[in-house]
Order: sequence, then structure tokens, then C-alpha cells
Amino acid sequence: MVAALAFATSGPVVKPLLAAGWSPGAAIVVRLTLGALLLAGPALWALRGRWSVLRADAGTVVGLGVMGVAGAATLYFLAVDRLPVAVALLVEFTGPLLLVLWGWVRSRRAPSRTTLVGAALAMGGLVLVLDVTGAVTLDPLGLLFALGAAVGNAAYFALTARPIALPPVTLAGAAMAVGAATVGLLALVGVLPVAAPDVRVDVLGATVHWAVPLAVVGVLPTAVAYGVSAASVRLLGERVASFLGLSEVLFAVLLAWVLLSEAPSGVQLVGAALVVAGVAVVRRGADRDVDSGAAPVPAAEVAPAAVARPTDVPLTDVPPADAAVTPRA
Repeated sequence: MVAALAFATSGPVVKPLLAAGWSPGAAIVVRLTLGALLLAGPALWALRGRWSVLRADAGTVVGLGVMGVAGAATLYFLAVDRLPVAVALLVEFTGPLLLVLWGWVRSRRAPSRTTLVGAALAMGGLVLVLDVTGAVTLDPLGLLFALGAAVGNAAYFALTARPIALPPVTLAGAAMAVGAATVGLLALVGVLPVAAPDVRVDVLGATVHWAVPLAVVGVLPTAVAYGVSAASVRLLGERVASFLGLSEVLFAVLLAWVLLSEAPSGVQLVGAALVVAGVAVVRRGADRDVDSGAAPVPAAEVAPAAVARPTDVPLTDVPPADAAVTPRA
């Protein structure tokens, strides 16, 4: 919940900056770069020089950085350029449903009815919270970008939840560095237009330099949010954590109310209640899915030996479990 609240601050804080002339691409590049710098210290401290662990989990780090960090953010902004924000958000946040479907395909075991009911409640509530009403123009390429962002959203939770030996904050920091480099490359080749004028922006009734909102975005919804989220996903598992991530939309609505005076409607409040109820039902169904094999066990519940690497424990020094222990001559 803390991570979701931190993630939700990005919209209300960066919106005045975009209105002042900054392009989304420029904001993403600065945001991820600053987040990577802020996470570098904690990530290195948690690693404590165990570079072999980082090398062993390099595939997860690169996949998370490219798909879960850079891919999700970039494709979402490309979708917003062609779709209404509410529609782009709605499609992106189908990521938890993609995880349920992927678990179904991977395990060949259907999720419990409790999980399916909870997923339906949560997604129905999300539709009401985003208030997707009236005539909506659905650009095909925009929908494709939004679906790509949904895949990135699902990949973030699936890869973060892996039972690996890399500490969560190190995984977040390393993936953030990969994501920043990826987005920087996209901006360099022109996929992400970059416009960063030297402007003053209005934030909470005060006129501040453009660096102020970017500093807030780099700290709260980036460094803090990704660091806390990486730890929480390990504890909760990909399925519960991904549905709890829907609360980011609820927090964003509340923050827009407080910071931008955009009061939520009655329909949005009903939708918020449905999202909360759906997440609670999914949480109850998650345990049944783990027991039946339809969902992976949360990484925090996996025995440490299951994530140890050959470079960490020499196999020649580990006797068989049933071997008799004899004194050395």
C-alpha cells in the first residue's frame, strides 16, 4: 500500500510540468535516471560485494529493467499520446488479469472461483473509478501500445516475485539502472520525443523551478516506490501484489482531489469500494491457488536453499542428507 501511494504521486506532481512544456519522454528519462542514482547506494550496501549473485540473476535484472520498468513506462506514455488517459490506464492495469491467465496456462490448473470473482470485482471497480463514459476514440496503435504496457506491468510483478538470491532493493536498483539506460537510448534514437524547456511551474499554489517536481517524482514514485514494492512483492507473491497495485489508481484519484481540486464522483467512490472488495477476495483465493499449484509460492516462503546459487555454496562441501557423519582421521 505504501508503494502504491508513492507510485500514485507521479501523476499529480508531474502534470503541471507537462502542462508547462516538458515532454513525457524527457520526464521519464530524468525520473528513471534520478531514481537509479538514489537507489544505487542502498542497492550496493545490500549486495555487500556479492557480485556472483548479481551475475547469476542478470537475466532477471535485464528483463525487469527492459520490460517492467522502461517498457511499461514508455509504452504507457505512447498510448496516452493516442488514447484518453482513462482508457490507457484501464488497459495497462489489466496486467493482474494477464498474470492470472499466465498462471493458468503455465500450471494447467484453473484459478479458484474466489480468485475469478475477486478479479471481476476489482476490474469492474477500476472501470468505474476511471469513469470511462461517453464517446471514446480507440486508436488501434494506441491500444497496441496500451496492451504492451499491460504486458510490462505483468512482467514487473512476475519477475520481481521470482525466488532469487538477489536482495529486493538491489534488484530494484539494478533494474532501474537498466531501465534508465533503455529509455535514454529510446530518447537518443528519437522514439521518445524530448523537450525540456527551462520553465517555472505552479505546484500547490506556488511557482517553483522545474527541478522541484522532478526531484519529488524521482524520490517518491520512483526510488521509494520501486524499492518498497520490490520487497512487498517478495512477501505477497505476484498475484496478490499485482491486484493490490490497483490501489495506485485510487490513491491517484484522492491525490488529484487534494492537490488539484479534482473531486471524485459518486460513481468513482462506488468503483473504489469494488476495487477494495475485489482485492480482498483475490487475497483469500490466493492461498487456495498456491495450495492447488495454480499460483507460485511467494518468494519469502521459499526455503533459502531453493534460491542458493552454486557459487554461494560449494557442492563438494555439502554431504548427502542421508549420509552418515564420520570423524576425519
